[in-house]
Amino acid sequence: MNDLFQPPSGAVFLLEASVTDLNSLTARQTRRGFLGTILAGSAIGMLGACTVTKSGNVTTITVNVAKVKAYGQAGINAVSTVLSIAAVASAIGAPAVAVIETASVALSAALSAFSTAAGSSVTVNYDDTTMKSAINSVLADLQTVAADLSSAITGASSTVSSSVLSDANTALSALKTIVSVFEGILGVVSMSEPAMTEAQALRILKVAA
Repeated sequence: MNDLFQPPSGAVFLLEASVTDLNSLTARQTRRGFLGTILAGSAIGMLGACTVTKSGNVTTITVNVAKVKAYGQAGINAVSTVLSIAAVASAIGAPAVAVIETASVALSAALSAFSTAAGSSVTVNYDDTTMKSAINSVLADLQTVAADLSSAITGASSTVSSSVLSDANTALSALKTIVSVFEGILGVVSMSEPAMTEAQALRILKVAA
């Protein structure tokens, strides 16, 4: 799994930048700009996927449970969409399909573990060790699914026409958008520019937000 950003104790998460690290500041400002665009008018803007509050030196990060579940389900649905296209699945080949399915199973397990840990809570505290681990696992497995699908679709493009790959590429773009939103919410530094809004991505992957 990818190493995920771990905010230091007492740091202001996504709100303050070190004055000695201008490059990091620029990255965060750019990321906030991306998120401002893709989240405009979406459910995330109203419900708040992540809320940050500070009291003295203590910063509390609250994450919306429904959003994490939606993002995880989006990854599972993306796999189903791509592999349901017979010509694409055939071009990808059995070994690569097995890798993708394994990643999807891992994501499903991480999502179940998160759901169990969250219970009936509407929001959870990201600073809680158990919840942080569960949320990070969902993100890491979601990143793996996106990477595996991207590699497989790229490989298939040499033998499958662009028209046949169209739905697969649309699903992949939607998934990459969800990964970008999730990364931005948790403060992960590396983030690709989304191709659409979060609402559009969830709609394409048939996930209710």
